[in-house]
Amino acid sequence: MGCGTSKVLPEPPKDVQLDLVKKVEPYTGHKTDVYKHFIKDDGGGGLKAGCPSPPYHIQPYSGIHLASHTEPHEPRRTRVAKYRAKFDPRVTAKYDIKALIGRGSFSRVVRVEHKATKQPYAIKMIETKYREGREVCESELCVLRRVRHTNIIQLIEVFETQERVYMVMELATGGELFDRIIAKGSFTERDATRVLQMVLDGVKYLHTLGITHRDLKPENLLYYHPGTDSKIMITDFGLASARKKGDDCLMKTTCGTPEYIAPEILVRKPYTNSVDMWALGVISYILLSGTMPFEDDNRSRLYRQILKGKYSYSGEPWPSVSNLAKDFIDRLLTVDPGARMTALQALKHPWVVSMAASSSMKNLHRSISQNLLKRASSRCQSTKSAQSTRSSRSTKSNKSRRARERELRELNLRYQQQYNG
Repeated sequence: MGCGTSKVLPEPPKDVQLDLVKKVEPYTGHKTDVYKHFIKDDGGGGLKAGCPSPPYHIQPYSGIHLASHTEPHEPRRTRVAKYRAKFDPRVTAKYDIKALIGRGSFSRVVRVEHKATKQPYAIKMIETKYREGREVCESELCVLRRVRHTNIIQLIEVFETQERVYMVMELATGGELFDRIIAKGSFTERDATRVLQMVLDGVKYLHTLGITHRDLKPENLLYYHPGTDSKIMITDFGLASARKKGDDCLMKTTCGTPEYIAPEILVRKPYTNSVDMWALGVISYILLSGTMPFEDDNRSRLYRQILKGKYSYSGEPWPSVSNLAKDFIDRLLTVDPGARMTALQALKHPWVVSMAASSSMKNLHRSISQNLLKRASSRCQSTKSAQSTRSSRSTKSNKSRRARERELRELNLRYQQQYNG
């Protein structure tokens, strides 16, 4: 539901015991990034660091895209062989490289197949020679090495070199949550509670381990497979924070995606894992309507809405949504984090426990899908316009970005003063 702006990466935890996935000793055979320019950017400049990165769920490209210096008359088989040769030999000894399915500023994701079992996986390759890559890699590995839950993406194994880390992960092929809703043709409150139960189960497990996701949003909730009985999986732990039991549970780093950020993060106050529950309130609101509870192109106005907890149930399909469902959302979108429901309390809410049995069973699909498609179209046009502006006025764009960052710092300071009374 929209591309967030710049994310602030958290400091990697220094005291987490990592012992569930065996660490592979660094391979020192390669001294340079041998495939840095090998894959051709497929339009639009690739994924930007500030946008939600689609690590294992976007549709694969039709094939492996090679850089322009590759000879056009060269047979495809030869080109693919050369591409595979760029990977660490320990990886290619075990996995067949199939297709590039995503790329970011310092990472690439390829679809692979295990040679012995023929099981498909995704390999996320992170360039750790860059500071941002190291931070994301360390943060994500700190979490994924500890978790084992049916509703959380699974880390299979890790290969490390001097400048790169290869994370072999489950491949979620069922698509994003809202893509499925649009294609489904029918969606009721009962369907919504089934989705939220799975997500809440995963979040409760994370919070029990002292892990806060800090970037929960629809793009990070994927279906494992295309079937109707597919489970939902939580992905993308690049901003997650992991603490050992008994440690101070307060966090201070400002991070996340603007429309999903909890009020306490905006005012730079120490916060807890309750920020995940706020994000789940936003997701629940979108799930039942296809619209955002807090949305404004002007960042200052957006933050004011969030800080006031200002949202409404006007427009379609809200008249058809039960009061019990609205009560569930209200108990999550509570400005006071201490009054917000925990994951366990949310799982015990009457609307979820009864699987919306006492709620309206009206099909909300038409209104939800129309709202989702309308917003997607609007965002697409905004993105194209922004890309066009950036390509022709890069210097001016950099100045504007710095101005926005300065405005954001000043805005946060004012809100903090107001918040503290």
